[in-house]
Amino acid sequence: MKDANLFQLGIGLETGAHEEDTARGVTAANLDAVVDSDREDHFIRRDGKVFAGTHLIIEVMKGSGLDCEERIQNAFRKIVDVCGATLLHIHTHKFSPQGVSGVAVLAESHISVHTWPEIGYGAFDVFMCGDAQPWKAIDVLKEAFGTDLVDVKELLRGEELIAKEVAA
Repeated sequence: MKDANLFQLGIGLETGAHEEDTARGVTAANLDAVVDSDREDHFIRRDGKVFAGTHLIIEVMKGSGLDCEERIQNAFRKIVDVCGATLLHIHTHKFSPQGVSGVAVLAESHISVHTWPEIGYGAFDVFMCGDAQPWKAIDVLKEAFGTDLVDVKELLRGEELIAKEVAA
């Protein structure tokens, strides 16, 4: 019976992953390998910058349908398709009396949401690396939730880490 608790926590489950490399961070010794344009990873090289991925913080305001799991899941699927990403898994949860939280796990990272439908608000994160185009998610969200009131902030994840090492 005690093993059942470990199973619920996910301990001892095979994921297909390999052992994690214990080397941490970008160092002078491995910087060239990280910024090498021939490297086959999902780092983005744009406008002279190298970063892990584009993370958009998207606030949907005065939206409708933000209490519907199916609508949110369909928006996630359309974002994946339009942005050129690879969907691995979607999980959503409907709260009572209202609200939905959810995540779409992507090969390129994730999409997540938490909604407050009573005020027409949805807090979305779209984080993608590689060749995916996360900015295309904005029009999908506008259409899916019937609003043009969307605020977006962009973070270039990992940019500071690599920039500090280049400057050093």
